[in-house]
Amino acid sequence: MTARLIDGVKLAAVIREEVAQRAAVLTAHGVRPGLAVIVVGSDPASQVYVRNKVAACEKAGLHSVLEAYPASMTQDELLNRVKALNAEPTIHGILVQLPLPAHIDAHLVIETIAAAKDVDGFHVSNAGLLMTGKPLFRPCTPYGVMKMLESEHVEIRGAVAVIIGASNIVGKPMAMLLQSAGATVTICNSKTRDLAWHTRHADIVVVATGKPRMVDGSMIKPGAVVIDVGINRLPDGKLCGDVDFDSAKEVASAITPVPGGVGPMTIAMLLVNTIEAAERALASK
Repeated sequence: MTARLIDGVKLAAVIREEVAQRAAVLTAHGVRPGLAVIVVGSDPASQVYVRNKVAACEKAGLHSVLEAYPASMTQDELLNRVKALNAEPTIHGILVQLPLPAHIDAHLVIETIAAAKDVDGFHVSNAGLLMTGKPLFRPCTPYGVMKMLESEHVEIRGAVAVIIGASNIVGKPMAMLLQSAGATVTICNSKTRDLAWHTRHADIVVVATGKPRMVDGSMIKPGAVVIDVGINRLPDGKLCGDVDFDSAKEVASAITPVPGGVGPMTIAMLLVNTIEAAERALASK
């Protein structure tokens, strides 16, 4: 068996076109969706992510504001800037790029973002709404994964899903979304005993650990759907995921590539969340 590729680039392009159409409707009603992106410090990966997000916004007809600050920015300065953006009516979404410098409390910063503008879906109130099955914003990466599964007509209801990685950004919200869709979900982590036993029983495997090629074909149930959230740069400069793609694709029925899989979908769903925030703002007028 050779798995079919779940093409995140192609699907993201379709979603961005839908976003552009919705943005045009909003603009015609006098509301141009606006996203503010704040980056503090000079983390190379953050710089790349931020540039991609801003470019995607502009291409889809959204108004984007990029605010770059030095690593010496104080926590109070950042909190005050977030509060100012909370009050800015032309900004519908606020994203503070992580990681932040060590002297800044990332949790406090996220909680300072107005829940109605928390397009990352990380605010505690949004996490709580997701937990109760009534999400305001779905975190972008898990949201993108759900769209990929939907596009492949993967039967989630009744499926066994295993998630490797228990972060607040991917693992936990991914579990909530899959569970809400009717899957039986197991979250594995670095302390899980006999990880391969769990993955070999899974119909859907989502890997988000940041460890290159930690899951290989021997750990995959024949015919399973494999979603690789990780992206790692090897010593030779090449990119790879958390899944050993070459061996896994010979066992899985469908698999996401790295790059070109989940990454483009994360940005696409950020645009969707921003559009939804702008639509709610218009409706509340």
